[in-house]
Amino acid sequence: MSIFGQQLDKIKTKPGFIAALDQSGGSTPKALGLYGINEDAWSNDEEMFTIVHQMRTRIITSPSFTGEKILAAILFENTMDRDIEGKGSATYLWEVKNVVPILKIDRGLADEKNGVQIMKPIPGLEQLLNKAKSKGVFGTKMRSVIKQANSAGISAIVKQQFEIGLQIVKAGLVPIIEPEVDIHCPDKAKAEILLKKEILNELNKLAKGQLVMLKITLPEENNFYADCIDHPNVLKVVALSGGYSRKEANARLAKNNRLVASFSRALSEGLFAQQSEDVFNATLDKSIEAIFQASMT
Repeated sequence: MSIFGQQLDKIKTKPGFIAALDQSGGSTPKALGLYGINEDAWSNDEEMFTIVHQMRTRIITSPSFTGEKILAAILFENTMDRDIEGKGSATYLWEVKNVVPILKIDRGLADEKNGVQIMKPIPGLEQLLNKAKSKGVFGTKMRSVIKQANSAGISAIVKQQFEIGLQIVKAGLVPIIEPEVDIHCPDKAKAEILLKKEILNELNKLAKGQLVMLKITLPEENNFYADCIDHPNVLKVVALSGGYSRKEANARLAKNNRLVASFSRALSEGLFAQQSEDVFNATLDKSIEAIFQASMT
């Protein structure tokens, strides 16, 4: 079986969740701040990304970070282009940790219009996908944000996600389509109803064998996305923590059968640069175990 086939089989059949380690650009200082490193620790972007790579390397090389409980890890392009212990980051994840590598490809969000933020254009997408494939990456992730229950805006987001998603499928990768509903959306439940209708409409246009993954906000109604999970074109449906604490995110996740985590802040919550290796690893181990258990319902 090809490496891609092995990775596909792992995500399809094995237990576990996805670790989102893909903060980039504007979100990196916040992620480092939560990790206990202030902005005076770097003087330019290159130094900042070197520090964040050290943080991610510490997480990925931790003894508890393995394919036993983690299906995949989402990387920022800068991380993919760097090494971990002498191997390319994607290669290290798969060969050493048995964790499927996924690449964040979006370039951030456009200004809000019709209650949503679609993605900015992604220049050089074809070259980026080719580079990702050459480095052993399995799939991609791209994020849009829904702030209001606005049907025109939600339709625009889903159409853009699937248009780019099809380009990714044709490049031989599996896209994670992520139309996030902001947890502070004033009519979140209504936004989710509109969103699911649009997603199912686009899924039903896909040809047999065209696989996507979905990354959604933990819904207001339990098991709301069950019909998406059951769709033949969907490899996996995962949930983002979206600003909920790990405790609340896990509690919500556990009430949604067959939905698994793809947490970022909730995964790294409680990890600090100043911790000893023993404390750091014990904290991460506890976090991984709790998220894993919530993903197993």
